[in-house]
Amino acid sequence: MDTLESSHGAVSIRLIRSKDARDLQEELATNRRWLSPWEATNPDGAVPLDMRISVRRLLQQYRDGSGVPFVMELGGEVAGQLNVWGIARGSLSTATIGYWVSERFAGHGVTPTSVALATDMCFERLRLHRVEICIRPENKPSLRVVEKLGFRYEGYRPKYIHIDGAWRDHHAFALTREDVPQGVLRRWTSGNVPTGVGSVPSA
Repeated sequence: MDTLESSHGAVSIRLIRSKDARDLQEELATNRRWLSPWEATNPDGAVPLDMRISVRRLLQQYRDGSGVPFVMELGGEVAGQLNVWGIARGSLSTATIGYWVSERFAGHGVTPTSVALATDMCFERLRLHRVEICIRPENKPSLRVVEKLGFRYEGYRPKYIHIDGAWRDHHAFALTREDVPQGVLRRWTSGNVPTGVGSVPSA
C-alpha cells in the first residue's frame, strides 16, 4: 500500500513522504491568512507547528492503520494536504476526510478532484464502507465541494471541532459505497450527481 496514489488530469494525490515537510511548511507559512480560519487548533493552548514532526506522526498513523495522509498536487506541484483519518474497521468500517489547499491553487478543481479520488480509494483500495466530511457553516467553498460531489447531508453538529481557537459548529456529510457503485469521480465527471443531496436545508 506504500504506492497509494491516484490522478485525474493534472490533479493527483499520493501518500505523504518525509521530504514533503519542507514544501508543506512553506505553503502553510505563506497561507496563514487564508488557512487560519479553518485550521484545527488545540483547546489546551497553541502548539508550534513543525511539519517534520507532523509528517512523522501522520506516517505512524498510516502504519498503525488509523489514517492515510495524502499530498495533493497540481501539475506535479504541491498544492495542499488531504488526510483520511479516524479509520475504524469492523462493524463501522468508516473514516473522515479533512484537507487544506493553498490559496494560489484555489479554483483549479484541486479540492473536489482530490476528495473524489480519495473517497474512491477509501471504498476500492481500503475497503471502507462510509466516508464522512464535516464542514463549518461559514466555509462556503468546502460546502460547494460536497455539493458538487453529491455527499449526502447528514446533520448539524454543534461545537464539534476546535477550529481557529474555539469550538465550532459543523455540518456533516457522508457517502457509503452503495451510494456510488460507479465511483465518486466517475459519477461527478459524467454529470450524474443527484441534485440537492449535498445541500444544507434552509431551516
